[in-house]
Amino acid sequence: MTERVLVIGAGMAGLWTALALAPTGREVIVLDRDPPPPDGGPDEAFETWTRRGVGHLRHSHAFLARLRLLIRDQHPALLQELLDAGCRELRFEDGLTELHRKAFTPKAIDGDLVILTSRRTTLELVIRRYAERLANVTFRPQTFVSELMIAPAEAGAPARVTGVRLESGEEIAADVVVDGAGRTSTASEQLATAGVSIPESSESAGVIYFTRHYRLKPGMSEPPRGGPAANGDLGYLKFGVFPADNGCFSVTLCLPEVEEEMRKAVVDPAVFDAVCNALPGVAAWIAPERAEGVSRVFGMGALESRWRDLAPEGRPAVTGFFPVGDSLIRTNPLYGRGCSFAAVSAYLVRDALEATRDPAQRLLLYRAGVEKEIRPYYESMKKADRSAIKRARQALMPAHRPSVRSRILKSFVEDGITVAVRSDIDLMRASLRGFHMLEDPEAWLKRPGNFLRILGYWARGKKANAAAYRPNLEPDRSAMLSLVGVSPQADIERLKAA
Repeated sequence: MTERVLVIGAGMAGLWTALALAPTGREVIVLDRDPPPPDGGPDEAFETWTRRGVGHLRHSHAFLARLRLLIRDQHPALLQELLDAGCRELRFEDGLTELHRKAFTPKAIDGDLVILTSRRTTLELVIRRYAERLANVTFRPQTFVSELMIAPAEAGAPARVTGVRLESGEEIAADVVVDGAGRTSTASEQLATAGVSIPESSESAGVIYFTRHYRLKPGMSEPPRGGPAANGDLGYLKFGVFPADNGCFSVTLCLPEVEEEMRKAVVDPAVFDAVCNALPGVAAWIAPERAEGVSRVFGMGALESRWRDLAPEGRPAVTGFFPVGDSLIRTNPLYGRGCSFAAVSAYLVRDALEATRDPAQRLLLYRAGVEKEIRPYYESMKKADRSAIKRARQALMPAHRPSVRSRILKSFVEDGITVAVRSDIDLMRASLRGFHMLEDPEAWLKRPGNFLRILGYWARGKKANAAAYRPNLEPDRSAMLSLVGVSPQADIERLKAA
């Protein structure tokens, strides 16, 4: 008998679940609280598509190589449709330094190290329309799920999710329920009320980020590559330009939570643009003769790293239920891995369902897959967040003096790893495999040959490696805050008082 799978939510997690399960022949019903996409193209979707269930719909987005490869290998027609709609591929060779280019010889792996980028609304629009055409997939828009239907544990078997109850009172039974509702999901709380304990760990990402969209003016093109950096980290501020589709691009500014005064100010488009204009690599993109702002400033906070364990101590807490994406694992969006996590977890659900009919074994297989395929990146990002939070607080305390160990580690990263990657094209390839989720993020550093090459660059010293360093990023914190009319001392005094 054909299994029925209910998917709660039609954001990236829900869409990827539909793409993963459709070829298996299961009946897939996607329950979407929001209205369907408009009939028009990408611009109409950006302007009018209401998506209450996707809080970061109009923030910068890019698909890492792991996600693009899933599309290329599993749904090649979808990749072509995305490109036809204006989505772009940023290739490996586009990001090479001058030092790299001197020794560049294309390799097969380069074709895999490609980023797919566009406005999030364009990505969702094209994927949604593609998924809607799949024979055994049904979308039910404006359908609000009020609660899970949960059969209690009995005879040593865990509780089981048997379907959902809609706000209208309709009940829909299912063999499997996939929770792709993301940040707005209440499934964990509902399960807890039913006596199902799903342990979770969480900690703040320590940042808030802000995005504004722009469009190139008629006849204008993007700034040439190789100029001042269009992305970087000033310690008190991270910034990046995201090329998008159909002449559009966005700029994201990411501020530590401790920079409270600047966070308040940057929501004003004029202040946002003033910050961008103080960053030479970003200013070139938003120059008035080149582009114009086409949106307000979208902010997003309450960012955290969170991991939920569906089988504590190896025992399934619940069966018939699979959270994917942000419903299961949440991370700092700064690293751009949220969509990839959603896609990978959706395919892990497929693998578990295909491997066995036993509900408990399915859950254990899913958990094992998530631990293997996602946990290393989660831990790596969490470590980076902790370090960034620490640096941001130290930046507000001018008297701080780092320890000898901290100075050595900082030098190894900045004068060793970073210089080596910017100098050696094979090390660049190796590091990007981890960045793009094609292998464990730290695997390349643990290979003796790579590590020795990095030590060699570090030992050469700054003078010998001068050509590999990026120009010093400016302005400093005090100058930037003064530029936008914010007191550089306000947050320092607040932190001292706390």
